[in-house]
Amino acid sequence: MDQNSINNVIEFMEQFANITGLEPESTHPKRYLWTDAFAVCNYLELYNRMDEKEYLDLALKLVDQVHHILGKYRIDNPKIGWISGLDPYEGENHPTQAGLRIGKDLNERAPNEPFNERLEWERDGQYYHYLTKWMHSLNNTSMVTGDIKYIKWAFELAKIAQSHFAYVSHHGTRKSMYWKMSIDLKRPLVHSMGQHDPLDGYITYNEIQNGMKNLG
Repeated sequence: MDQNSINNVIEFMEQFANITGLEPESTHPKRYLWTDAFAVCNYLELYNRMDEKEYLDLALKLVDQVHHILGKYRIDNPKIGWISGLDPYEGENHPTQAGLRIGKDLNERAPNEPFNERLEWERDGQYYHYLTKWMHSLNNTSMVTGDIKYIKWAFELAKIAQSHFAYVSHHGTRKSMYWKMSIDLKRPLVHSMGQHDPLDGYITYNEIQNGMKNLG
């Protein structure tokens, strides 16, 4: 990548930080798990290429912001605090233990609310393929910083995602995965399976295992 391309990336990521309330930090940052996962990796790569600590700081700040926003219930939800139900101290130590919200504009569909395919795309919940992207970004963060806590958070996220998204059919003959789960992972919101979710999970879990071996 030439310097002109790097400058374009820098400008784009500066705009991203400003628009989403990362830097300067907004009182109500707008976090969205999919794009945030890519953004963390972008900041880490800029740090690797430029050797400028401000990009590492932005990556770590974004990780922290995602966990404190998408790892907790929405402000329009009667429940408060960490999705895991952990107390503030334990929640800080295990921010991914119950997964992470997508970050959609609308709250999730209520249990007694009829399914609306168009609206479902705008509703919150948890997506498996978003969680695996965040696992990847946490793994990268550990590789760059040498801090094993990030990959441990990726491992905890992998465990909870696998245990709630994957299931065996009632006949006990076919394994499958839900596309979308509720914020608290207690009920599926979309039962169909993403075509690449199993492969995505397999690759990501192997990445985490290798990362943990490398970090000792």
